[in-house]
Amino acid sequence: MEELINEIIEKTQKTKDRYDELTSLVSDPQIISNNKEWQKLAKERSKLEDIAISHDKLKTLLSDYVQCKKDHEEEKDHEMKIMFFEEIERLKKELESENEKMKELLLPKDENDDNNVIIEIRQAAGGEESGLFCSVLYRMYCMYAESKKWKVEVLDLNETELGGIKEITFMVKGKGAYSRLKYESGVHRVQRVPETESQGRIHTSTSTVAVLPEIEEVEFEIEDKDLKIDTYRSSGAGGQHVNKTESAIRITHLPTGIVVACQDERSQMKNRDKAMAILRSKLYEYYQGKIENEYKEERKTQVGSGDRSERVRTYNYPQGRVTDHRVNLTSYNLEGVLNGDLDQFIDALTIKDRAEKLAKA
Repeated sequence: MEELINEIIEKTQKTKDRYDELTSLVSDPQIISNNKEWQKLAKERSKLEDIAISHDKLKTLLSDYVQCKKDHEEEKDHEMKIMFFEEIERLKKELESENEKMKELLLPKDENDDNNVIIEIRQAAGGEESGLFCSVLYRMYCMYAESKKWKVEVLDLNETELGGIKEITFMVKGKGAYSRLKYESGVHRVQRVPETESQGRIHTSTSTVAVLPEIEEVEFEIEDKDLKIDTYRSSGAGGQHVNKTESAIRITHLPTGIVVACQDERSQMKNRDKAMAILRSKLYEYYQGKIENEYKEERKTQVGSGDRSERVRTYNYPQGRVTDHRVNLTSYNLEGVLNGDLDQFIDALTIKDRAEKLAKA
């Protein structure tokens, strides 16, 4: 065991050295005066902190363990020998526990886990019933966010004539929002009797959910020359204002053809800022996707891949049942789930994801 622990300590020494270096840098007045650089270094330091702390703890525990074994061997008094033996066993358990923790910390991490999240819900198969289900999903995520004390901000909304949603883009703001909600990407299927169905037949429809991390400007720069920005009049609720002011914004990223829009705010500048936030996230997803396609075979079984063609969950109203097909988990508390009780599914998906990564490590 000592040899294995030493290997991990040596393996993480460079990370600890970099953490110490960053700790010094973020206290440097010259760095503090450059807010963009300070944010970049502070974020890097934050990502290394857990490994650096675990590294120090392993080092201390191993030193105490080795010394205790030596003292046990040299001790002549029987009672003291027993005390040393008990201490050795305690330290051994702590070392094993901290070693397992370090293994998890060394797994490849999603660098965006702490970020805010942008969610897009779109009408898919099922016509108006699909649009009504989009409204149900949006409410479900709002209630989940509320339970975590996160803030929800609508970025763009296109409603149906019967009060459903054709598509909605909204941001969930809160530390760790992406780490929890990233597994929601995919096709969500609903089975229920629509209000418009006179013969009581169960109808199956689907809505798609896409989850993107919010990408900060310090992480991703977009050239102005690559953008085509159009303004237009907002549609939907908003009274007379929407007919008079071209406050809505549509931005086209010319190199990729990606188009985003925002019409939620009355201020053209605020809509532009929100549209740029969506664009940064979409471009991040686009370029990451190009890289990840090279590893598609290796990643095809990964939990939460975000493939929109993947049916991830079924909500069956007649049986009051919700089934997540990725982890074969079923809950018969449909009402609770639709009221934001998603942790049972998210926890199971997180555990599966971690187990698969540990198996490959």
